[in-house]
Amino acid sequence: MKLVALGFLLAGGTGAQNVDPNGSVTFVTTADPTFNPWSPNAFVESNLINELLFPGLTRWDKDLKPVPDLATSWKASSDGLKWTFNLRKNVKWSDGKPLTAEDVAFTFNDIVLKKELGANQGSTWRNAVTKVNVINSTTAEFILARPWASLPTYLAYYAGILPKHAFAGVTDPWKFTAFNKQNPVSSGPFKISQVVSGATIRMVRNDNYWGTKPKLQGVTFKVVSDSNAQLAQLLSGDVDLIAVSNPETVDRIKSSPNLVLDIATANIYYFVALNQDDPRFQDARVRQALLHAINRPAMITSVLKGYGQVATGPIAPIQKSYYNANVQQYPYDPAKAKALLAQAGWKPGPDGTLMKDGKPFVISMPTASYQQLVPISLLVQQYWKDIGVKADIKTMDWNSYIQQVIVKRDYQASAAWWSTPADPDVLPYYDSSAANVGNNIPNYKNPKLDALLESGRKASSTLSRKRIYNDAQALMAKELPYLYLWYPQSITAYNKRLQGMRGITQAADFQYANEWFVAK
Repeated sequence: MKLVALGFLLAGGTGAQNVDPNGSVTFVTTADPTFNPWSPNAFVESNLINELLFPGLTRWDKDLKPVPDLATSWKASSDGLKWTFNLRKNVKWSDGKPLTAEDVAFTFNDIVLKKELGANQGSTWRNAVTKVNVINSTTAEFILARPWASLPTYLAYYAGILPKHAFAGVTDPWKFTAFNKQNPVSSGPFKISQVVSGATIRMVRNDNYWGTKPKLQGVTFKVVSDSNAQLAQLLSGDVDLIAVSNPETVDRIKSSPNLVLDIATANIYYFVALNQDDPRFQDARVRQALLHAINRPAMITSVLKGYGQVATGPIAPIQKSYYNANVQQYPYDPAKAKALLAQAGWKPGPDGTLMKDGKPFVISMPTASYQQLVPISLLVQQYWKDIGVKADIKTMDWNSYIQQVIVKRDYQASAAWWSTPADPDVLPYYDSSAANVGNNIPNYKNPKLDALLESGRKASSTLSRKRIYNDAQALMAKELPYLYLWYPQSITAYNKRLQGMRGITQAADFQYANEWFVAK
């Protein structure tokens, strides 16, 4: 589950004379990271750190379109089943060894595409990529099982290339502690210099970086799990930037003269997943009723303090070319919810709880003690109670939640969110082939939607993709594979001394870390 794509504007149009040549910055992470973007244990605590260490073949520009990174150009075959990527010449790893197409092939063939390894996002890649061939040292060829028009976009999304030579003789890449937790060989603008478990991760400039020499001498990440402690350290000047998870703290940040707030949209949507393996949720009327019962505008006001908008589907408004707002809507309407449930055969029992076939409508709803998931779940519980549906909430830690809900699919309903590439290709999250084993968390299966998403991958022009994904959004809004809650705005607070970020999204900005600097 890839999380966090928070946007902020730190663009500093200032001259070189204002750059501190000895500048360094301090950020935070929530737990000890794993220095491997493909590790199944690498989530929000690791994502941005790995962006600094392991560039991909592509990265995003200001319009969130794929542009060159380790690859300088690419081309698809006429049938869309073969993509050829030309790599930069003379790129070196931090240990001085050359980065070649062998590393690209190793990353995908030996790590990502091996089903038994269960790589992070692995199902997304196995769904389309068969293998990667080495044509020569600077040319890699992706062989696809089916067309994938958005391949260059996905290659910019936490898809860093790993060093083949560093893994020589390693049988289990996830147990390679010397690399994953201590001192990885990397190719980004910074490299690891020191790791103190539970405390700090220190990075220094990577002098072997192929691009423009980084302006910062170093970047430090402090391990700070508590959001209130993160805020306190930002206010004291001990850290330079945090993602604000609690909107209630915005006023405190605004009162500090040294801090700047940036509020931006992001390609994220929150949802309630209903496990389609449960026969009760296979009736679209039930899904529609449960969404009508949720007062999403009120939740945006209470939980997000207004920093968000009601979601209509998985393609967020930030994707201006593809977002379709003209789809079926679900305003807060408890009466409509009750009517739909009545049509589906649910009638009030003696205590007001809805009954069908002698069984009460009770939903098991696990959640995690992470950010706002608990208050979201409690509010949904109350809204459903008002229409006669009981939700039993069990709260657990984040890692246990991932195992139970995401990996084992042991749940009936659960609130969560997706952060995805800014591309309308959402096949990995909705295709029938991704049910039970991939990112299709509700295990929703619809051959008509499958066909639309396949067509979207085959389409090459923006116009044809827009038509296909408009139809897909209309279908998803009617069928509700997920109960869509909202698109949050991301809130980032940073110290004014930090300059040079491009103001795209946080994930994209970290792909240009060599441009960051500290103003004198």
